[in-house]
Amino acid sequence: MFSGSIPALATPFRDGAVDEAAFRRLVDWQIENGSSALVPCGTTGEASTLDNDEHHRVIGLCAEQAAGRVKIIAGCGSNDTQTALWHIKESTAAGADAVLIVAPYYNRPSQEGLLAHFSYLAERSVLPIVLYNVPGRTVTDISPDTVIELRRRFPEKIVAIKDASGDLARVTAHRLGAGADFCQLSGDDPLALAGYALGQVGCISVTANVAPRLCANFHAAAAAGDFDRARELHDRLFPLHRALFSDASPSPVKYALARLHDWLTDEVRLPIAPCSQPARQAVDAALTSVGLT
Repeated sequence: MFSGSIPALATPFRDGAVDEAAFRRLVDWQIENGSSALVPCGTTGEASTLDNDEHHRVIGLCAEQAAGRVKIIAGCGSNDTQTALWHIKESTAAGADAVLIVAPYYNRPSQEGLLAHFSYLAERSVLPIVLYNVPGRTVTDISPDTVIELRRRFPEKIVAIKDASGDLARVTAHRLGAGADFCQLSGDDPLALAGYALGQVGCISVTANVAPRLCANFHAAAAAGDFDRARELHDRLFPLHRALFSDASPSPVKYALARLHDWLTDEVRLPIAPCSQPARQAVDAALTSVGLT
């Protein structure tokens, strides 16, 4: 259902508020530069610091501005099942094409709890669901067995996973257990090249915020099996992959975007602090190395 370079969009702020005009320009710029789908209100979009009205407004803006040119995968996860369902309903009304549901964080449910949580949402969602496993942030890990069981129970609804576990062996486990038509997306830009060899078909990306055309070209080469070209682009992008996590995300992303576009600021919301000076230096060097400045 999804493939290629899919940015987890940053949410622009100006003077403490969502900068709607800048966000619309960001959506257009991403589509014009080859991004194959868009994810509003993910981790990079600072969804955890948006209030609910802002959250739903950003998803609506994204769908409205994209106007069917690419698919919209709305971030709808929560550590409360009813809140996640509310986000799903609002995203459906706003025109999203699918929803991204992160494993519930903080309350650390068991695998049985994860099965019940995602099953409850799958039974009530009109939209297809992309599971999001990022145990480094949530503590909770959606095991391959749980992914496979969810896919078995809801083959028309549980359609994909964004895997940011860092465990590439899971790509094979998911493919063999959930089927080759189960859409697997990397959640780690530096691992996307290896993921293609194992069966992933794209990446929900941080780096694509900053270098959408290069990321789109990388994914096109990898999907075509041109691994010499894909490796060349991977190596070119690698310093940027690393620099964008040289401080708490998404502060380096927002600093990089502000360096590239005068219509964007580097504003973040607490508890994320502005990008540190060492991280700024790392981003500056990476932007030059990649050829963006």
